[in-house]
Amino acid sequence: MKISKRLCASMLVQAFALSGCYVIPERDGQYSFYIPAGPAQGQPAMPRVLSARLYPENDLATQTGMVSGTVTNMMTGKGRFQITYAGETLTGEATRVSGDDRKGIASAYGPSGAFMSCEYQMNSPAQGAGTCMFSNGARYKVHIGN
Repeated sequence: MKISKRLCASMLVQAFALSGCYVIPERDGQYSFYIPAGPAQGQPAMPRVLSARLYPENDLATQTGMVSGTVTNMMTGKGRFQITYAGETLTGEATRVSGDDRKGIASAYGPSGAFMSCEYQMNSPAQGAGTCMFSNGARYKVHIGN
């Protein structure tokens, strides 16, 4: 199949106007257009919601049992943290420690004044572990990831 020079030039201009689109020359003067999967270069990665499961590590935490919540990894070194503890929703943020892309801290606060603090280490953008301490003295091991 032959493509006119005018049509080819028009297609090339349109292809170059699209970010992340490649024009691949083939034999006989024909061209293929390739758009790679995933975000275009220069585009930020999409946020990812991860589960957070907290397992009791002391007697006080055992009274409440396992606790679960979510961490929304914004893929920027920051995240949003939400957990339900003793019937109350605590919300806060998670932040990677400067100089170490894997280590981070998370803090959350509830309407009654309850709060928690966590230290964690990620072994990938979607999985990690650490320790959390609540304002009442309950201590948990946290596992992050689906």
